[in-house]
Amino acid sequence: MRIPPFRLSLAASSALVAGLLLGGCGTQTAASEAGGGGETQGPCAGGATGDGGAGGTGDGAERDGVRVVGMVERAGARESASPSGRVSQRPGVSVTADSLPGVGASAGPCVVRYDVTNPESEPFTYTITFSLMDEQGRAMSNVEETVASVGAGKTVRRTLDHGGYPGDGALDAGRVRILDVERVPSDEAPVPAGTCPASGLRLTADQGDAAMGLRVVGLHLENCGDRTYSLEGYPVLQLLDAEHQPVDGVEILRGTEGIPMAGGDGEVPRPVTLRPGEAAVSGLAWRNTTEFGGAVTVPYVRVRAEAGSDPVMVAPHLDLGTTGELGVRAWRKDESGSGAGRPGA
Repeated sequence: MRIPPFRLSLAASSALVAGLLLGGCGTQTAASEAGGGGETQGPCAGGATGDGGAGGTGDGAERDGVRVVGMVERAGARESASPSGRVSQRPGVSVTADSLPGVGASAGPCVVRYDVTNPESEPFTYTITFSLMDEQGRAMSNVEETVASVGAGKTVRRTLDHGGYPGDGALDAGRVRILDVERVPSDEAPVPAGTCPASGLRLTADQGDAAMGLRVVGLHLENCGDRTYSLEGYPVLQLLDAEHQPVDGVEILRGTEGIPMAGGDGEVPRPVTLRPGEAAVSGLAWRNTTEFGGAVTVPYVRVRAEAGSDPVMVAPHLDLGTTGELGVRAWRKDESGSGAGRPGA
């Protein structure tokens, strides 16, 4: 199971903060879409680069189409402003991100730039987990970023602007490692929290849980639309490898009674009616026992709430060992409340 990454967040107390930070957080331009220039190096020109420059990025700087390129100047870092957010008219007086409330001195004038290249023939959405290292190379924190709808054959440019800098407070491209890259077709990507697909049903997978060789990942179906929805039975699953091709040789069990220690529900599927705002829950359960033969890993699962529903591709990273079995639970009403409030939703 993956350790849930720290999700990027930044609180700001004025409109100026948004102006300083949001401009540097990966706005796609014609230049960035083509993988060309368009950013100002400025005081960051001597930082690590992906071309073997000073403090080169080293191992872990490129993975599955994602590449840490180097350092660029934070957008707005040299703009002069008053503490109230108005541009200052007094010579020699400036307010930068270092001195703004909620940002702190660790923010610095530079951010790490990375490129995402999609070699496929359709748009893909990328979820990237970065690890921030200290000067001894020890992992200090993980950051997850999503780059949505990278066009077919396109390269887009983004910046990693994280306030919780490792070690001595200086974020450097040489201290950023790419831990994991999940890439799914954009038209099958899980819909972010706070939005609702045209179907009115938002399907997601949680971060899961693991203990003593047992793995469990929850599937959550939220009725975010404006009409009542009914379903009965089990989610429809298709197991996929890293290239999104079908994985054979794994039996998908209806129910989890056949998975040791999974605690099967023992109930037959029942009709579930979801009014707007209500949710249903299912789940995947498996063991990663490895005995004789080759271990099987399934990075992706294409999930349909029921036969004929729109597919959603999730990335539960099923480490099935040599068991050859995956249990799936029937849908049931989620009595804990709306799925929108779940961690990792």
